Amino acid sequence: MPTVSVGRDRLYAALGKEYTQKEFEDLCFRFGIELDDVTTEKAIIRKEKHLDKEEEEEGDEEVIYKIEVPANRYDLLCLEGIALSLRIFNEQQEMPTYKVANIDKKAMLQMHVKPETSMIRPFVVCAVLRNMSFDEVSYNSFIDLQDKLHQNICRLGGWENVGEEPLLRLALMTLDTLEGPFTYEVGLLLQCMLIFLFNEK
Repeated sequence: MPTVSVGRDRLYAALGKEYTQKEFEDLCFRFGIELDDVTTEKAIIRKEKHLDKEEEEEGDEEVIYKIEVPANRYDLLCLEGIALSLRIFNEQQEMPTYKVANIDKKAMLQMHVKPETSMIRPFVVCAVLRNMSFDEVSYNSFIDLQDKLHQNICRLGGWENVGEEPLLRLALMTLDTLEGPFTYEVGLLLQCMLIFLFNEK
């Protein structure tokens, strides 16, 4: 099962409550996830670099919880998803309701998909999220979530097998820095795949 690393203090802040480790373990058990390990950023860096405890390494002593989540719960692959689900489970908040904004059709942004794109990407879904911003922590959490999704639900075969393209790709863009019209093309990727598929040598 996937393991998600989250800062304990940031998680507790998002939950609106501080727990002892035993209390949090009990909450995880009742919800159906597991606190797999408790470590620090420094300890993680030391382990990755194979350093002894005596050797100094950059990083802080922030407590990191490694939480094991079910493989089919993609909404739990980040701190924000875990915190939201636990708040709902604890009856601290209702399940959020998301609504599509009522925008005049002429004012809507459009994504034009090239016909050849359907050979690799038969479906394209776009969304604009307004009135939101990232700080460094939330941005890193989002990118980490995107990476985890690419490694799990998005994978079909992966690039380790030449010619196979992952089932799904995710991308995040800052709308303030872009200007339409928007077009979805495969370009060089399609050329490379066609060369691979039809090369007789």
